[in-house]
Amino acid sequence: MNIPNKLTISRMLMVPVFLAVILMDVPHRFLFAIITFAVAAITDALDGKIARKTNQITVFGKLADPVADKMMTTAALLAFMQLGLCDIWIVLIVLTREFAVTSIRLVASAQGTVIPANIWGKLKTVSQMTFTLLIMLIMELDYLKILPDTAPLALISNILLAITALLTVISGVIYVVESSKIIDFSK
Repeated sequence: MNIPNKLTISRMLMVPVFLAVILMDVPHRFLFAIITFAVAAITDALDGKIARKTNQITVFGKLADPVADKMMTTAALLAFMQLGLCDIWIVLIVLTREFAVTSIRLVASAQGTVIPANIWGKLKTVSQMTFTLLIMLIMELDYLKILPDTAPLALISNILLAITALLTVISGVIYVVESSKIIDFSK
């Protein structure tokens, strides 16, 4: 197994660690969650960069890398929902898109085609990861009593996550349209 694929698998293994850290009721849990999530996000940037630079792009990497991203961002959304920082409708929108895109990838794979993530999917993932880190930073600042007691944390979080949900829908629609030109949905 090559280094990019090992990085992808390591990101998958960080998901339960991240979820445990953010949901534990301990001081500075958001700081520790930021560190865990940031390390995972760095592996996301590195695995693709290394794979392209060293010509180690594999079918496994093309399929597993987006799954690892989905695992991280879904874990964050579920944690935020548990903490009252994310509306259930945002989770539904994001997961519906992810299941739809994954289903299309499976159909394509069955037809001998691998459809890698496009620029819109990457933008969606970057926005999800960036806003996730920002929300956790806001929560850590709130824990440190740096923010006013009246700061509408849930509202701020939901606005940021609604933006990612919108990008999720846009990227999903583009993915469906582009994939319909490549694969045969009648089979």
